[in-house]
Amino acid sequence: MPSIHQTKIKTNKNLTILSIESSCDDTACAVVRSDGTVLAEQIYSQKEHVQFGGVVPEIAARAHLSHLSTLVKKTLTQAQIEWEEIDAIAATCGPGLIGGVIVGSSFAKGLALAQNKKFIGINHIEAHALTVRIPNISPLQVNFPYLLFLTSGGHCQCIHVTNVGEYHRLGGTIDDAAGEAFDKVAKMLGLSWPGGPALEALAKEGDENAFTLPRPLYGRAGCDLSFSGLKTAVANLLTDYENTDTLPRQLAADIAASFQKAITTAIINRLENAIKMAPDSTLLATAGGVAANQYLRKHLLSLAEKYNLPFIAPPMNYCTDNAVMIGWAAIEILHQAANSHKIIDDISLLPRPRWPLSEMSERFEN
Repeated sequence: MPSIHQTKIKTNKNLTILSIESSCDDTACAVVRSDGTVLAEQIYSQKEHVQFGGVVPEIAARAHLSHLSTLVKKTLTQAQIEWEEIDAIAATCGPGLIGGVIVGSSFAKGLALAQNKKFIGINHIEAHALTVRIPNISPLQVNFPYLLFLTSGGHCQCIHVTNVGEYHRLGGTIDDAAGEAFDKVAKMLGLSWPGGPALEALAKEGDENAFTLPRPLYGRAGCDLSFSGLKTAVANLLTDYENTDTLPRQLAADIAASFQKAITTAIINRLENAIKMAPDSTLLATAGGVAANQYLRKHLLSLAEKYNLPFIAPPMNYCTDNAVMIGWAAIEILHQAANSHKIIDDISLLPRPRWPLSEMSERFEN
C-alpha cells in the first residue's frame, strides 16, 4: 500500500489534479478541480480492437503508449494552466488490463517526479464508486452512506459505500459481469463491437416477451449475480442458424429485447435484497459502462422509487471509463487524508491487475 506520512495536508484551497486513465481500451486525461470544475478532458477510444471483436490486451497497452503523451499535452493546453497550478498527478493503478495500467501509471509517475508533484494511485473501481459525488453531476447532493450498483464490462457488484475508503461488498457476480454478457450475446447476434450499445439499440426493435429466458439466482437470498446460464440460453436459441448472416433481423431483435429484459429483471431482484441488507442507504446509485443502458436505468429508477430512495446515475460520458472520475477520486482521497492528518504519496505503489476495494481503508489507518 502507499507510503503514509504523519503530516497534515493543506486543503483550504481549490485543489487541481491532472489525471490519467488507461485500465482498458480508453486512453484518457483530465484536469479536475475540487469544486467539481473540469478544466479539460481528452479521451481516445481505441479503434484498434474492432477487427478482433473485443479488446486485445497487448494492442491496448501499445495504443496507450502511442497516444498518452499527445493526449496529456492536449489536455494541458485545453486547461490553460501551468505546472505550478497543479497540486498532484493521479492515475489508475488497478484493477484492469495490467499492460495498460503499467503504461498509464508509469507515465504519470514520471511526470510527478519531473514536476515535483505528489502522485496518487487510484483504484479504478473506487473511482467509479465516487463518481456520483462529483459536484453538479446531478441536482442531488450525495452523502454517505449510499448503495451502489457497479456494472461494467469486467465488474458487477452491489456495494454499500459508507465513506471514502469504506466500501462493503454485499454481493457480486459469481461468473461473468453484466457487460461481458451483453458483449458476448451481441457477438452471437452478429452485432458490431462494442456490443452493449449495439444490443440495446437492436432491442428497441424487438419484443421483450418473445422468449422466456432464465433469471439467474432470482428469488434467492443475498445479492450475488450470475449470467453464464443466461448466455447459454441465448446460444441455444441460435443452434438452427449456421451463422449470423442467416439470422432474421426481427428474430435477432426479439432475442436482444428478451435478453435485456431477463438480465435487468435478475439485477432488480438482487438489488431489492441489497437494499434490505443496507437499510441506512440514503440513495441508490449506479456507475460503470452498463449503467449507460437506458432500459436498465429506467428499471433502477422504478426500484428506487418503490423504496422511497433517490436515484442517481452519472451522465453517459462518465459511466464509461474516463479520467475525470480518476481526478475526482484523488481529490476525495486527499481530503479524507487531510481529515486523518496524513499526507499520501503513492509513488512506490505498484500497478495491479486486481485490487480489492476492501484494501482502500488502509490509506487512512494509523
